[in-house]
Amino acid sequence: MDMHGYVIGVDVGTASARAGLFDLQGNRLAIAVEPIQIHRPQAEYAEQSSEDIWRAVGEVVRRVVQEAQVPPEQVLGIGYDATCSLVVLDAHDQPLSISPTRDPQWNIIMWMDHRAVAEAEEINAGDYEVLRYSGGALSPEMEPPKLLWLKRHMPDVFHSAGKFLDLADFLVYRSTGRNLRSECTMGCKWTYLPAESRWEERFLKAIGIESILERGRAGEAIRPLGESAGTLTPEAAQHLGLTPRTQVAIGIVDAHAGTIGLLGAVWYDQEKPDLTAVERALALIGGTSSCLMALSREARFVPGVWGPYYGAVLPGMWMNEGGQSAAGALIDYTLEHHIQYPVLRQQAEAEGITPYEVANRIIDRLAEGLPYPALLTRNLHVYPDHYGNRAPYADPHSRGVVDGLTLDKSVEALALLYYATVQALAYNIRDVLRALQESGYTIDTIFVTGGSVKNRVWLREHADITGCRIVINREPEAVLLGSAILGAVASGAYPDIPSAMKAMSQPEQVIEPNPATARYHAVKFELFREMYQQHRARRERMAQV
Repeated sequence: MDMHGYVIGVDVGTASARAGLFDLQGNRLAIAVEPIQIHRPQAEYAEQSSEDIWRAVGEVVRRVVQEAQVPPEQVLGIGYDATCSLVVLDAHDQPLSISPTRDPQWNIIMWMDHRAVAEAEEINAGDYEVLRYSGGALSPEMEPPKLLWLKRHMPDVFHSAGKFLDLADFLVYRSTGRNLRSECTMGCKWTYLPAESRWEERFLKAIGIESILERGRAGEAIRPLGESAGTLTPEAAQHLGLTPRTQVAIGIVDAHAGTIGLLGAVWYDQEKPDLTAVERALALIGGTSSCLMALSREARFVPGVWGPYYGAVLPGMWMNEGGQSAAGALIDYTLEHHIQYPVLRQQAEAEGITPYEVANRIIDRLAEGLPYPALLTRNLHVYPDHYGNRAPYADPHSRGVVDGLTLDKSVEALALLYYATVQALAYNIRDVLRALQESGYTIDTIFVTGGSVKNRVWLREHADITGCRIVINREPEAVLLGSAILGAVASGAYPDIPSAMKAMSQPEQVIEPNPATARYHAVKFELFREMYQQHRARRERMAQV
């Protein structure tokens, strides 16, 4: 096998477009980041511009090629991942506004846009086969509720649209000119059933959006991951600073790309990939929100957890997806809305460290003499659903709860609240693991990526609270690596995705759980679950008033 050449992974996240250039052994040679715009015309709305995103993608791809000093003709393949945001184009492929402002540049309903909560609830009240493949309920973050909202509130836009695309599929279309869709995006976010190569047309007709299947509005073909969508058009090649010979991989949702970038390390010491080993692993892709990905060779239906989705990460395997609507965003919120945050930030700037590490050092000091630091939160409990519950309850109306507040306004009080919030996020992951294990999973290892990997307290608490080993890979940019792996497979450098995953990723650090904390966290976890039930009961009672 010729191992010369390079591949590029492009990740379009919530606030930026990023590109990473890798060799075929998974070594990253360059990375670039470019901000993208977010438009918020009113509460619960979040919009973007496909033209702004394509501009940013061109910028970062050109930059990594220049930084790595790689001849463009040696870039064999490129892979795209993105958030599950809905792109709307008119019949001439021009942006079509989905905004109440009617400004045509805003033609993307972002993943975190919650304008379609009512439509999601209406859909979830129905008896539809596809709901079984989404943990029993669709999220307003998915595309059918957004499409139904468009039909009801902007019918002219819905009926005149020439194409509806998930953002990753838009990037592939803009690069190749081929109106293709991904089994990953369509299976996970549009209710397509890849295992049976079909839509549930009864569902689409019942909610009134069946016309998306006409005239290629939802794609002319839906293809599996690992395939090439074609080569770059001359226009796209010029925009990206590459050549028309570069192969473009079928697109993928961002967290799913992270799963590909992470889980190859499962097979690092094996002669060849063994799919049974990957069934014991969970991929945790952290950021503003977080996603939790588990793979199985059989379909496992887990209440409150999205999926099972066929072929969403690996062809022939099913995937269940849990997650947190607010993860890193909740930690930042907890710190930044406290009266002592300016003190914390000032100290961080003076010492050249992050505010998280300042808080961690305060926790270290307060924990001196204790058997383990977690005892500091014995009487402080946080339930972290400030932006709703994605899993395992699929409850967008769930909200955050804090039990144990005092009038203490010191920086130590802030550090303890931060610490309890980090723990709460770990208890939520333990709750998702509980749901997965009750449906047949036996997960003992969590592979992690994202900004939280740099936080030693986050790592320790997630290991202790879940009881799982936490593994950090050599390549911290697992999402970019995952998309690059797809680019490598699309180019023919590897015969399949598992082979490329094994060759291009490896573990670097393992954090083992502390068994001395197990009983303490078992009790705290019981109280954590009770907090949700109590919160929900209060909501339901007040709804009757």
